[in-house]
Amino acid sequence: MKVSLNWIRLMNANYGCSNSTELADVDELINKIGAQLGAVEEVINLGERYDGVVVVKVISCEKHPNADKLKVCTVDDGRVVKNVKRNKEGLVEVICGAPNVTAGQLVAWIPPGVIVPSTFDKDPMVLEARELRGIVSNGMLASPKELALGDSHEGLLIIEEEVKPGTAFAQLYQLDDYIIDIENKMFTHRPDCFGILGVARELAGIYNKPFKSPQWYQQAASLAEDGRKNVLSLSVKNDKPKLVPRFCVVAIKDVKVAPSPIWLQSFLLRSGVRPINNIVDITNWFMMATAQPLHAYDYDKVKTGVLGARLSKKGEKLKLLNGRDLTLDDGDVVITDGQRPIGLGGIMGGAETEVDETTKNIILECASFDMNQTRKTAMRYGLYTDASTRFTKNQSPRQNRAVIVKTAHDMIQLVGGRVASQLIDDKHQITSNPTVKTDAHLINYRLGLALSPLQIKKLLQNVEFSVSTAGDKLEVIAPFWRTDIEIAEDIVEEVGRLYGYDKLPQHLPTRPIEPVSMNSLLGFKNKLRQILSEYGANEVLTYSFVHGNLLKISGQDSAAAYKLNNALSPSLQYYRFSLAPSLLDKVHANIKVGYDKFALFEIGKGHTKENVDKQGLPTEFELLCLIYSASSKSNPAGAAYYQAKKYLDELAAKLGIELKYSLISEMPQAAIAQPYDLQRSAMVSLAPSGMYLGIIGEFKPSVRQSLKLPEHSAGFEIDITALSESSPLVKAYQPLPRFPQTYQDLCLRTDAALSYAELTGFLVGLLEKSSDTEGYIYSIDPLDIYQRPNDNKHKQTTWRISLSHPNKTLKTEEVNELMDLMAKAASKQINAERI
Repeated sequence: MKVSLNWIRLMNANYGCSNSTELADVDELINKIGAQLGAVEEVINLGERYDGVVVVKVISCEKHPNADKLKVCTVDDGRVVKNVKRNKEGLVEVICGAPNVTAGQLVAWIPPGVIVPSTFDKDPMVLEARELRGIVSNGMLASPKELALGDSHEGLLIIEEEVKPGTAFAQLYQLDDYIIDIENKMFTHRPDCFGILGVARELAGIYNKPFKSPQWYQQAASLAEDGRKNVLSLSVKNDKPKLVPRFCVVAIKDVKVAPSPIWLQSFLLRSGVRPINNIVDITNWFMMATAQPLHAYDYDKVKTGVLGARLSKKGEKLKLLNGRDLTLDDGDVVITDGQRPIGLGGIMGGAETEVDETTKNIILECASFDMNQTRKTAMRYGLYTDASTRFTKNQSPRQNRAVIVKTAHDMIQLVGGRVASQLIDDKHQITSNPTVKTDAHLINYRLGLALSPLQIKKLLQNVEFSVSTAGDKLEVIAPFWRTDIEIAEDIVEEVGRLYGYDKLPQHLPTRPIEPVSMNSLLGFKNKLRQILSEYGANEVLTYSFVHGNLLKISGQDSAAAYKLNNALSPSLQYYRFSLAPSLLDKVHANIKVGYDKFALFEIGKGHTKENVDKQGLPTEFELLCLIYSASSKSNPAGAAYYQAKKYLDELAAKLGIELKYSLISEMPQAAIAQPYDLQRSAMVSLAPSGMYLGIIGEFKPSVRQSLKLPEHSAGFEIDITALSESSPLVKAYQPLPRFPQTYQDLCLRTDAALSYAELTGFLVGLLEKSSDTEGYIYSIDPLDIYQRPNDNKHKQTTWRISLSHPNKTLKTEEVNELMDLMAKAASKQINAERI
């Protein structure tokens, strides 16, 4: 929001609002704005670009003797410019090529040594006295473009005001100004601050001075009609009163469209608005002044005499003022002539009813539009205009009548014409601001202050709040333009801001010294991260929302997932059931950039629609998912299932729990299991209780193919909450072995019906129960499972058994002896043959 200090001064002077900006120190004002109103992004000293530019009177204008298109002008500057060559009469000679220059005019002169204003911010151009076709020109007479007051370069800027020659040009049009650019985000909930009037009020408030809105803004005014109010037929047809709660229109006849006065154009330009013509400019003036957008339609182009509001129909066409042709979708508010769309409600008018130099009669419209509807439409078509910026901040519809009456009155004063219809005020469901009850104790307690109720009352009344007090109690009603005040905490914030946050006492609040209770689940998650990271897995963080196609590829039904109506991206449409699809989607990208072997894991949340709480909201599950993948370049050995299982087993060992792996047929066909190949997967549960944790396994061929996964890919997904509840709370410590570790491989030929889990469990039992292994530290890792092509009844399983002892170095002989004992026991008990 670009704020002109001179515009604020002009408003305060014209309407007697306040004298809060009569400040000598602009830096102090900027600091207070930053501290109590909004972040200042930029401060522009507008006046310095017009230093040295003066108003002069053209005394004579004669054709240049050596050039057909140039004229030799003598100008009177009141002798205010020093160090310039003058003739006997004290006049200065300037060569000019503008076709509209004549004697007797008042124009702007840029003397030698002065910067051309339009070049000030780029590559400053300093004028000098130069000879043009044999005659010296002392500087130049300036066009609107050279003065940075428009795009016109065809002729001089002619000054219509009565002013003495030698007057500083900046002083004439109040260009000796500072423009303060305040960040728009600071005003997200302050629609009134998108207008000069609102900012002026806030500046008075932060200087602890009273502000009074203009009389015309405070009351529901009526137009001074001349008895011929129904000369032009006009009616309103509002089909969507909830989306357009107020729709004010009036017709004005016999207007004269022309360029606006320079003072009006200059104020619009310094606020970032491009001048168009006097009709459009006066509507923009009041939009920038009050934050209430208005729009003018050419009455004769509307043809029907009807202005309507309805929802668009898919396929309708609309050409906007910026030249863009729109094909409308369903459900956007459009302004119509009773039939066809002639404007996009709250955003931009249509080109077919544009006010131009042929316009004689206009319809002036001042409406309110639902902020959410306006935001949705602006995002859909990528149209972010001055109007939409204000309507999406929840403008109060209670200001519309006052603004349209004042705009129509000033427009008639500026462009001529007369009121030609009744002022139609179509309003619906306009409510007053609530009474907020609070007390001085609450406000002081929250802010750490000791303000009296009367001090609080004055701070709020300075910005036109209605406040009544009874002892310590306060009843506060916000003015109609403050749509953000609803609860007592809003009053606390308002008092703190107006008093000054920098004045609040800086001391720590009292608090108990007892340590806060630890979040056990959060600590458990960090423990999981640490364990998996130690084993080489890489944590990733993906979105909780996924594309519907990813769910479909993973075998999950997107119809059973929650779909977002306002997704940030087409790729983030559905709330995911589980973490596996998100991780699987990242595998190919990592393989593609050269990572041949890796493990990814994520800790996050999933859901199912079948599990909801008492309010009908989805129950979220805390999940851990890990994906192991190895490309063919890494020559992976064995099955990927066992690589994933190794991570899970190590995790369980570190947590001090025992897991059980069961056939997948025992588990319901939940969404979490859909990406997995059930023939190469297992259900994971807790060994003592049998509590279900999740699933581990390899993935379906269809999933691998669709997501371009290596064949050697597997993973697991388990419930963290159930896992944490089963993990022992006592921390165990085992010192690192002092003596070296040794290992041997053991290969057994067994019945094919015996599962790997049964065989491994048998060997673990031998190591744990045998007196020959007492005191040993061991681990068993799978190396290979092999079945000969011509033997379906047997298989060969190979393990690597690592051994160490806390008190000695093991010898080869005793390790061999232990392997022999284990082989004999296997032969005797499970009919296994050592290979």
